[in-house]
Amino acid sequence: MFNKSKFKETMPVVPAQIRITNFNEVELGLSDKSALLEADRCLNCKNSPCVKGCPVGVEIPKFIEFIKKGDANSAYKTILKDNIFPAICGRVCPQEKQCEAHCIRGKSGDSVAIGSLERYVADKILNSDDNKEIQNKKTDDISGNKKHKIAIVGSGPSGLTCASELTELGLEATVFEALHTPGGVLSYGIPEFRLPRKVLKKELEVLKNKGVKIVTNAVVGKSFLIDSLFNMGYSAVYIASGAGLPRFMNIPGEGLSGVYSANEFLTRVNLMHAEKEKYDTPIIFPKKLVVVGGGNVAMDAARVAKRLGAENVTVLYRRTESEISHAKEEGIEFLFLSNPTKFLGQNGKLTNIECIKMSMGEKDFSGRKSVSPIPGSEFLVSADTAVIAVGNSPNTIIKNSENNLDFDSYGRIIVDSQTLRTSKKFVYAGGDAVTGAATVILAMGAGKKAAHQIFNDLKSIESEGER
Repeated sequence: MFNKSKFKETMPVVPAQIRITNFNEVELGLSDKSALLEADRCLNCKNSPCVKGCPVGVEIPKFIEFIKKGDANSAYKTILKDNIFPAICGRVCPQEKQCEAHCIRGKSGDSVAIGSLERYVADKILNSDDNKEIQNKKTDDISGNKKHKIAIVGSGPSGLTCASELTELGLEATVFEALHTPGGVLSYGIPEFRLPRKVLKKELEVLKNKGVKIVTNAVVGKSFLIDSLFNMGYSAVYIASGAGLPRFMNIPGEGLSGVYSANEFLTRVNLMHAEKEKYDTPIIFPKKLVVVGGGNVAMDAARVAKRLGAENVTVLYRRTESEISHAKEEGIEFLFLSNPTKFLGQNGKLTNIECIKMSMGEKDFSGRKSVSPIPGSEFLVSADTAVIAVGNSPNTIIKNSENNLDFDSYGRIIVDSQTLRTSKKFVYAGGDAVTGAATVILAMGAGKKAAHQIFNDLKSIESEGER
């Protein structure tokens, strides 16, 4: 059977007027019938261009073939060889820019909905008894006659992937997380309606049952230094501390009550449950909220505000429209080619935002069009709350505590691009701490790469010792 349709099967979504009243998941996943129809659109190309577009190299045609045969268990195991978080990645990865962008079917219609199929398989197994067999999977020590312990700093996608790969290779991995809950940006940065916590919890359980240890409330750089980890018997350290330090605009009024960074705003809701009455996490429940920025984080903040009961939510973005369909459906307003210049307030509280209109110019060296302010085009936007979502940088805790690590001018750890080695022996780094804020799957790719490099480097040391 081959489905010749040019159009992909789409997932049903909760109607906008219902979903803005709660934090339940918006997209509901493919049905068995839709998943089979979508799988039958795959051409099973010999060259597998989709695999080349996947940062962790999932064998996409192979797992889709198992879906066609009705064997979700084998499909899941196929994905799991390369991607420890298929239920998460099926929800939050930009497949349209990665694996699906390389799909041959996309040349004369829609590409195969690889992300939707990945989510379908993971959800089916994680919600079934088959999950018990996979969770109880044990790995053998294949590292040689010496059991190495590896310390991983940060429990985000990169750190957890590295830990999983190291465990598969027979090494002992311990993840140190600064917060009280593991998951990194998966926990504090992505709202429940895009990534339900029960999904994250289930995939973390699979990881823990493989033997990965996670220590929370442990701030490397404060609780203990990297050298302390070596003194504790760890053979190598992988730094995957992410990019959780928010950037601000450095304009007047940013210190007013009611002005948040997106990081703080989302963390108070996603991780500290500010939206629930039984939690006393302080937060302003906005009536008129303005989000500054146009990326995924800005969209998340805007949609969270709507669910907190905001009457008006407006996104100010100095460029033009991006992928914002769900936010528009939920009643979020957009002011494009607009940039804030000043936050205004009374009695220390935000009341208005002064903005200026922008114009698009010629493309710069990166190929992106420049923007510039239009003199005399200033205007005011009424707001009691503002969320600044213009990017994040790596946290400075490790930079300020470590003298033997090299950093660039943006605070990112400098590594060898091929090995992910840092300037400190047996210390490696990857993910957002190296690249700056990027995607979940790219961070996972770095974690996988680092694990194999650590394994090979330690094997080389063992071989030298045997000579």
